[in-house]
Amino acid sequence: MQGSGTEVTAAGIARLAGVGRAAVSNWRRRHADFPRPVGGTETSPSFALAEVEAWLRKQGKLAEVPLRERVWQQLAGHPAGPVPALVHTGCALLLVHDRHPVWLEVSAGSDQRLAELLPNSLDQVLTPRFGMVREPAVTAPTAAALRPSVPLLRGAAELAAETGARQTFEFLLTRYLDANPRQYTLTPGDLARLMADLVGPATTVHDPACGTGALLRAVEPRPDQELSGQDSAPELATLTALRLALHTRSTVRTAAADSLRADTYGTLRADAVLCHPPFNERNWGHDELSYDPRWEYGFPARNESELAWVQHALARLRDGGTAVLLMPPAAAGRRSGRRIRADLLRRGALRAVIALPAGAAPPYNLPLHLWVLRRPDKAPAQPEVLLVDAGHLVDGGVPAVERARETGGAREPGSGRGVLDREDVRAAVLETWRSFDRDGTVPEQPGLSRSVPVIELLDDDVDLAPARHLPPPGTAGGVAELSAVREDLGRTLRLTADLTPPAPDEAQPARWPLTTVGELARGGALLLRTGGNGPHARVLTDHDVLTGTAPSGALPETGEAPVLVEEGDVVVPVVGGGAVARVVDEATAGAALGRSLTLLRPDPAALDPWFLAGFLRGTANNRQASSYASTATRLDVRRLQLPRLPLDQQRRYGERFRALAEFENALRLAGRLGEQLVRGMYDGLTDGTVAPD
Repeated sequence: MQGSGTEVTAAGIARLAGVGRAAVSNWRRRHADFPRPVGGTETSPSFALAEVEAWLRKQGKLAEVPLRERVWQQLAGHPAGPVPALVHTGCALLLVHDRHPVWLEVSAGSDQRLAELLPNSLDQVLTPRFGMVREPAVTAPTAAALRPSVPLLRGAAELAAETGARQTFEFLLTRYLDANPRQYTLTPGDLARLMADLVGPATTVHDPACGTGALLRAVEPRPDQELSGQDSAPELATLTALRLALHTRSTVRTAAADSLRADTYGTLRADAVLCHPPFNERNWGHDELSYDPRWEYGFPARNESELAWVQHALARLRDGGTAVLLMPPAAAGRRSGRRIRADLLRRGALRAVIALPAGAAPPYNLPLHLWVLRRPDKAPAQPEVLLVDAGHLVDGGVPAVERARETGGAREPGSGRGVLDREDVRAAVLETWRSFDRDGTVPEQPGLSRSVPVIELLDDDVDLAPARHLPPPGTAGGVAELSAVREDLGRTLRLTADLTPPAPDEAQPARWPLTTVGELARGGALLLRTGGNGPHARVLTDHDVLTGTAPSGALPETGEAPVLVEEGDVVVPVVGGGAVARVVDEATAGAALGRSLTLLRPDPAALDPWFLAGFLRGTANNRQASSYASTATRLDVRRLQLPRLPLDQQRRYGERFRALAEFENALRLAGRLGEQLVRGMYDGLTDGTVAPD
């Protein structure tokens, strides 16, 4: 499976050989026979993959390229670009998935024969899956277009035989999206599942801004289900169709066009609509769509593109159908949209506004909202709307206090991604919505939810931000809870005093013989692994390592097995420039290793884990092993140094490093408890639940 015109960058060479990019730069300088660049730029050259593989083998730096990595490099370096390569691969994998004997027949001969026979075979599987429509999103590529892709397709089929066709495509698609994070706005999988659960079971589901298909993929499968999507980016419409076809046997339809300007599904009346629309778009079609029949609730202002998407979603629903849209918080209160919001409320179309914790989806610094809408089939007699604020479940409310006491501190507000992994957020939102949907009202839960009569919201502002209409929660669980936090803080401060390191003794600088992590790995004293594969329910993130908190993240499904941490492993963040290393304890063991983390698993007969972690945290050690890009610092873990000491002496150092780690954890917990006590006292004094004396 040699590359046919496939190119690879220095970063790709580093992944193939399992080294850092600095090592590749050294090879280029030191070895006159290193392959010459065949493309790219002067600062970022690319090399012929086949020449690189041959050189690495000749130097003994590569026994065999892993199939998964080889397929990815074939795709990333495809002469036509990675997106056409993904499309070709998805088509071939669908043939492998649906008609495997046909694939075996056409792939049995030469590459030339495969390229000639494949278009007709693909057409036989693509037409039934995507329908006889005038402009299908997926069409069979020509033989000429497929010819450079043949080595890639053979490799992908070989990988599919090991992991499955769907898993292979998910791996390649996820790897491509990870390599181009600024090009696409993605909907995290946990949020997509929550949105799909809010609409409930549905036979016809539509996404008018489908992106990579995350929302449609999260829908619960049903017999005779129809999934449709539309996106202004043709490549996304195509990739979504292929992704869904590999994921489900449902009928799949996608279209490449702007849903607001050129709606392909003008006659569709779906059971459910899911949508993560683009935010804050001024060029959404305001001038040319003035008299569009979709604006039943009012013509959106130029700066109210989100309200245009809301009305588009309602127009694609059957009577009684449900839509869930991810919305920026500003859409709930901008004055330019108050008339449309008022009409949505009066006519019973807007059923719920759910404020999510910050970090649920990009932009990660904002607490985004979910709007749950229903196309009215009759006017409600006494309409109410459900307002939910889930932010307190991870920021300052009773559950956050309890988690801090149980686990050593909750994730801080807005601190990162994966917030919806917390089962309390998901369970609270779904339970409250389902109760409201069933009964038309719910009991008030201070700080969390309230079903508000529409008449109360129809003031001059029509502000739908949940926090403005919910009664405040009991101050940190009430005075009793504040007293408990104060007692915990007192105990923690006393523990901190007990753990304070003794005054250091002066000593002469040591002159140990040094080794590196890379040398120890080559000698078998430790094992190196990198994280980022999935899926897994508990994922240790770089944020968790930096803050000393419990595993809190999530990983997308890539078709690869996650790396699970074990007690005694040492985990090091490789991005950010901080001198941090964490020894995995019993509570963390079994979690998956997240992205931007490197795992070091020492041989207990050769290395003490606390000795290893302690020396890895040295500031000078980290400085000499770090490289600097324009926006970040990256750590080459293999270059980190530690002294060659006998095991008994390692353990002496390890005990001291362990004591320092306990002191550090106590300081963290004291800080978090102190913040909660101060916040609770402020809240109690200002709402009257705590007396000033």
